[in-house]
Parts: sequence; structure tokens; C-alpha cells
Amino acid sequence: MSLFWIVIRELAEIEAMATSKKVITREDWEKRLNDVKIRKEDMNKLVMNFLVTEGYVEAAEKFRKESGTDPDIDLATITDRMAVKKAVQAGNVEDAIEKVNDLNPEILDTNPQLFFHLQQQRLIELIRNGKIEEALEFAQEELAPRGEENQSFLEELEKTVALLAFEDVSNCPVGELLDVSQRLKTASEVNAAILTSQSHEKDPKLPSLLKMLIWAQNQLGEKAVFPRITDLSTAKLEDPPV
Repeated sequence: MSLFWIVIRELAEIEAMATSKKVITREDWEKRLNDVKIRKEDMNKLVMNFLVTEGYVEAAEKFRKESGTDPDIDLATITDRMAVKKAVQAGNVEDAIEKVNDLNPEILDTNPQLFFHLQQQRLIELIRNGKIEEALEFAQEELAPRGEENQSFLEELEKTVALLAFEDVSNCPVGELLDVSQRLKTASEVNAAILTSQSHEKDPKLPSLLKMLIWAQNQLGEKAVFPRITDLSTAKLEDPPV
């Protein structure tokens, strides 16, 4: 991420100059990029961190062999974590809860919000499958008592139960609960909790660095005209508009 540090350095230098925008040519910008040296080992660790956190176990194993970069976690645990994540994404919430407890019972015992969201997802799946009576019984016996203890849980429960009042969910104001995105949100929450229980960062470092890069470019853009990356997928420098 040499570009990030160059942007920050340039921004600091400009702060001490006049208020008019400084113009930085592509030639000068590329020279500064080439002058910054980043160890390959550090870049490899960044890639491995992303693969491990996001659960790409096969890619992580291949990258370990090719680069000699050891992950900071047992790769076997990634397979177990991904099995939980996939179960939630497929709507098999009961199976996911069993798998989490097999991994570490304390994850759900010490995280009431996560457990509630898993149970909420289970209720959503019952409604999705048209099991109305079972859904009502489950909401009353499993979720209502938790809602009485926590106002935010009660609001989420009421929002979920509201799905039952609409035959056509496309016209339902809370119909987004039945979207795949809701499953993904719950699966992501479970994934983060498992990572935390394994003393691993719950978010990969790479996306955070890219966000920092965008922020730094925007800050520098207020002070200077310079080539910048506008498409993170290609990472190509784009000349500023004339």
C-alpha cells in the first residue's frame, strides 16, 4: 500500500504550503511510488489474512505452499467455520447452531444478540416455507421471552412477525427480511463471532486499507491535482481532468 503512504506524506507537505492547489505530474507521482519499498513478506501476509478471514481455505493452502506464508490460524478451523456460514446462507439455521456449538458452546452462550439473530433467522425461514402455525409457536416460546428482556430484540421480533400479516410480501414494508441479503447478514455476524472466539480479527485488513486509500486520496484532492486510482479493481492511475 505504498500509494497510501505517499498520499499521506504529500498531504502533510501541502498543509504547510499556500492554499492554492499543487499540481503533481504523473512522472513525479510514479517516481515517488517507485521510491517506496514494501517487503514482499508483508504483502503476502496481507493476502493470507484476507484469504483466512474470508474463508477461502483451498486458496489459502495453495498460497501457503507457493509463498511460504504461514497463516496465523489452523486452516482446518476455516472449513468448520465455512460450514456454519454456508448452513445459514442456505437457511439451515438449526444445523448452523449445532455446528457453532460443536465448535465452541461459549460463542452463543456469551453472545445473546447473535443467538437472537440466529433464532430470528430461523423464524424467517419458517415463514418463508409457509409454516405459519409453527412460526407463531416458535416466536411465542423462543423469541418473545427474549424480547421482554431486551427492547431492541422486541422491535426486531415485531418486525419479523409482521411478515405474517401480508399474503404478498412484495408489498410488505418489511419484505427485505426474506431477501437473500438477510441470510448473508446473519451469516456474516456468525462468521465474525467465530473468528473473535479464535482470537482472530473479524474483518480482513485489505478492505480497510483500500477504504483508507480512498479517504486519503479525497483529502489530498482538496489540496492538489494528481493522478489517482479511481477503479480499485484495476488499480490504474488516472490522470486528473485538464
